[in-house]
Amino acid sequence: MSVEISLDDIEALAVGAWVLGTGGGGSPYLGLLNMRRLYAEGHRVSLMSPFDLGDEDWVAVVSNMGAPLVGQERLADSCNVARAVELQEALLGAKFRAVMSLEIGGGNGIQPMMAAAHLDLPVVDADTMGRAYPEAQMTSVAVGELRPYPCVLYDPRGIEAVVTKVPSWKWMERASRKICVEMGSIASTCKAPRTGAEVKEWGIHFTVSKAIGIGRRVRQAQRRHDDPVAAILDEAHGRQLFRGKVVDVARRTTEGFLRGRAAIEGLDEDRGSRLEIAFQNEWVVAWRDAAPIAMSPDLICVLDTVSGEACGTETIRYGRRVTVVALPAPPVFLTPKGLDHVGPRAFGYDLDFQSVFAGDRV
Repeated sequence: MSVEISLDDIEALAVGAWVLGTGGGGSPYLGLLNMRRLYAEGHRVSLMSPFDLGDEDWVAVVSNMGAPLVGQERLADSCNVARAVELQEALLGAKFRAVMSLEIGGGNGIQPMMAAAHLDLPVVDADTMGRAYPEAQMTSVAVGELRPYPCVLYDPRGIEAVVTKVPSWKWMERASRKICVEMGSIASTCKAPRTGAEVKEWGIHFTVSKAIGIGRRVRQAQRRHDDPVAAILDEAHGRQLFRGKVVDVARRTTEGFLRGRAAIEGLDEDRGSRLEIAFQNEWVVAWRDAAPIAMSPDLICVLDTVSGEACGTETIRYGRRVTVVALPAPPVFLTPKGLDHVGPRAFGYDLDFQSVFAGDRV
């Protein structure tokens, strides 16, 4: 059973997915424009529970791959992600039952909606990250050691590429990233197909509904002139880390990623302190006065203090007043194996993971 998603739900999804994107996943704005157009043309999308999938059903897993900064110049097109699904379906030799996002964070939270509108398929209320991460092995299905191939990549010039077989998820990341870089550091992808049984066991469930819920709370707070940051913390069980003004941003696009740091000078109760956040597409580690205070897999979210809307690593700029918050990570990533995939050392930081919420789990 599936339920039709209204355009108002998709507007809320764009806001909530941007928060869950932790700075990455690409801005949802262009995907939202696609969905407004598709709905105006009469297309509709429905949402289904992952537990309504049959064990043998096939699910297409979609996302954009690449550097978010490039996504501001190469505009999102719903036909591209739909084509990637069609190519994967031809390889599979079977029909997909539904489509699902690789990551709920950022614009990738809207990618399955775009494909579903063209292909007349429902969207599964789940993803494989519960946020956004930059690399292929940083997923729940990789933690579960599910098969990483084949992966289809497509770009608007009509370049179609397939990574047919690799020995590991890290090799899938390396091979597909090289193709993506040659495509201009952004591509529409359809990852290895997942069965209904795999989605039910290893998917991160009801994340689309979660993003819509966060977005609704933000939009409601904005209309009522309430504090939207407080609304997010209440809805997503988060914790405020820092409030201040952005005073420096250093970023570069390299090897298909957007990497760099942002520095924030404290205001209000944080005046006199400085927060620095490193990013690889997404915010990864935050240091307050040189001491680490938050790190992956906890979600580090940089929010506009006034509007409550998220700041992406490609859009954050000098002078912006921001509030930095942490949201809890999906449990699969808090296991020793999960931390091997997405903990701070997976990003090259010699830090033992310490959760912002450690005391809450005692």
